[in-house]
Amino acid sequence: MAEWSMMPHELLDEISDHLDARSDVVRFRSVCSTWRSAVPPGRRLLPPRFPILPNEGIADFTLGFCLSKRSVYLLSVPHYPPGQVDPHRRGSSWLIKVKEDVPNRMALLNPLSRVESGPFPNNFPRVLDTSKIRVSELASEFVMQYMTYPHLARDPVSNGLNIYMEKVVFMGLNCTEFVVLTIHVSGKLAVYKSGDKRWSIIGDMPSPYDDVILFKDKFFAVDGTGRTVNVGLDLKLTEVAGPTFGGDKKFLVESLGELLLADMYLTVYADYEGPVDVEPDEFNSIVTERTVKFKVYKLDLKEKKWVEVRELGDRVLFLGEDCTFSASSSDLKACKGNCIFFTGEFYYSNGDDDGIFQGHDIGVFDMGTGRIGPLDDYIGYSELFWPPPEWITSRTAEVRILFPE
Repeated sequence: MAEWSMMPHELLDEISDHLDARSDVVRFRSVCSTWRSAVPPGRRLLPPRFPILPNEGIADFTLGFCLSKRSVYLLSVPHYPPGQVDPHRRGSSWLIKVKEDVPNRMALLNPLSRVESGPFPNNFPRVLDTSKIRVSELASEFVMQYMTYPHLARDPVSNGLNIYMEKVVFMGLNCTEFVVLTIHVSGKLAVYKSGDKRWSIIGDMPSPYDDVILFKDKFFAVDGTGRTVNVGLDLKLTEVAGPTFGGDKKFLVESLGELLLADMYLTVYADYEGPVDVEPDEFNSIVTERTVKFKVYKLDLKEKKWVEVRELGDRVLFLGEDCTFSASSSDLKACKGNCIFFTGEFYYSNGDDDGIFQGHDIGVFDMGTGRIGPLDDYIGYSELFWPPPEWITSRTAEVRILFPE
């Protein structure tokens, strides 16, 4: 049997080029000294900051943009000593999102939004060591931030103008070339290729686009009617599914190798008592869009249509502001599957702070019963989000979370 350490260096280079997750890089480097030397610890899997010529509508003092990757992790304890907590019970897993916009400066976020988690307990460790726990990367997202000139901001990245906050999807073609797809403020698709000086805006738009996703190394986009297209690297659009009318907001999400469409239905809710007598520009201040239900569809590429899915089984869908993902309820060690979690502006909880992420509510839709409610109504899942589990906060647990180099 050949020794792993004797593997040709060019083959190690080829393998390492396909490691996108930071946790995978850590595991790769931990095999042996030869593998460790094949991938540098400070390896950057995203292109560095670079300027672009501003498009119309972007401030003249904007220097360019940078991309940062944020990952959603499921942390769990692989085993407990006799007499301690059963690793299969509720509270034995924790869902987090990690951002590192500035190298070696990490922060934890709400897994479904851009809001930082906290406040943390006094005994929360400042260093978290992943060698002591099981870490699974469930999803990753890419955030684009515009940079201002240095004399206009102390930190051109973190204090830059985040005026472009639509969802971004990233495709690395090789070590140096990449493509970025997002939704322009006009509702059209926008593509940026490494080496280009400007964004390319794709004119085809029967209806404004709602969501974009990278699925099986291909770009897909869905508009407000459900019409779905494959976006080629040559900027040509190929329709893969016709419209699916009914809902108000479409989300694309991958689950078990299938591309799903989560169709959100909204209603208008007036947070106001008595006769409404306000100026037109003040109307939005008393009216809120509230989610009432979802329908889920699976893409049939052969028939070029969306097929309704009435049961998710063990799966749970997560619809975030910058990414969507799915997971098994058994892996989450939560109460049940067949649910959809969503967040942000489309969930209304009677104006009350849910006490978890400083007012950025998380809603839950049960596919089986059709019931919709706040995260607090689902004890197993609320523990998955907040507060941090005892095995993280305990001073005696000797569990810290850090990506060792």
